[in-house]
This record gives sequence, structure tokens and C-alpha cells, in this order.
Amino acid sequence: MLMIKEIPNNERPRERFLKYPIESIQTFELLAIILRTGSKNESVIELSKKLLYSFESLKALGNASISDLKKLKGIGDSKAIELLSAIELGKRVYTETFRSNIKLHSPEKIYEYVRDSLEMKTQEHLVGLYLNTKGELIKKEILFIGSLNSSLIHPREIFKHAVVNSSASIIICHNHPSGDPTPSSHDIKVTKIIHENSLMMDIELIDHIIIGRDKYFSFKEKGLL
Repeated sequence: MLMIKEIPNNERPRERFLKYPIESIQTFELLAIILRTGSKNESVIELSKKLLYSFESLKALGNASISDLKKLKGIGDSKAIELLSAIELGKRVYTETFRSNIKLHSPEKIYEYVRDSLEMKTQEHLVGLYLNTKGELIKKEILFIGSLNSSLIHPREIFKHAVVNSSASIIICHNHPSGDPTPSSHDIKVTKIIHENSLMMDIELIDHIIIGRDKYFSFKEKGLL
């Protein structure tokens, strides 16, 4: 097993990054640059490859927690934090770049937009999408983490962001960690409460999308809104 200092200079990830277009740098090499060092018994390249093999996809890696990463020998708090910080920064750049161009005009488009950020979560996350008068996304906000319950979800928190961002309409989304997007009685009750408040606030509730594994449930499509 080669350690990084035993690899010729022109084959090391950092040197290749400087010499070649970034698109040509392999994923394990990008990880090696972020992690910087390996462990006592393996190079950073070997550690990076092992990290990739431990997750079924980049999406799964992107949704990993610190505890998930630390299950891999050679990854401690420091490396896990560095890796997740880089992933989160990438997500924010993507959101910032494309937010003004996003028009969520159908349940399918809404699902495609929130799927990657919610599908693999192990807890329920309630997310609000706030739109302007043109139907363009202007704000995405995590509103609540935990099982949806009408006694815990406060409509004022949801509509506070709408008022602050001068939103004309909102979409709410949440995930079911079980993978089954069928709404529970609590989901239906919470949606009804939010809808009633939207009518009073004159801010349209466009839809409530529940994210499952490779599928979704739309309250609007099913005639529940």
C-alpha cells in the first residue's frame, strides 16, 4: 500500500488539481484534497476510496451524519466536520445559484427540487418553500424537525417567514423516513390547520408534498387542498 509521499508528485491529487481541468479530477481525489491526510496505516487516497465504497452513492454520502462518517476507521471528528462542511457549502452554492431560476409549478417539480435534501433523512423535516408573485422560489426554510403533530407545529412560524420575505404563496414539504409517503392522520390535520391560516393570511398554500423513497404524495393532486 503506497503512502501519499511515495506517490510521484505529478500523480498526487493536489498537483493534478493544479495541472488539469477540475472536471477531470476523480471523486476520490477531491475527497483526498478535503481530508488532507490519511491514517497511520493507509494513505489519504486509500481512505478516500474506502469512504466512497462505504456509501452506496454520493447522495448517500451527502446525507451522512458525523456519527455515520466516524463508523469508518480513520475518520474522526475533525475529518467528518471538514467533509460535511465542504458538502454543505456545495449545497448552499447550488441553492444560491439556481434559486432565482426555479419555478415550482407542479408537484413533480417540487418533488424533484426537495428530494435530494429530504429523502435520506432519518428524522422528519418540515420544509417551507416561499414563492414570489411570479411563482419563483425566493426562500427555503427548515421549519421543524421531528414527527409532525398539530400541537407542536405553529402556523405563525410558517407564515412569519412568508411575511418577512414578502411571499405570495408557500409550499410545505416533509419526509417520511419509512419511505412510504402516505399521509398520517397528523399530516392531514396539520395540513388543514396550515391551509385555514393561509386563507386568513391571504397567502396561498399551493401544496403539501410528502417525500418517500423514490415517490411522493401531493395533497393538491389528491384533491385534499
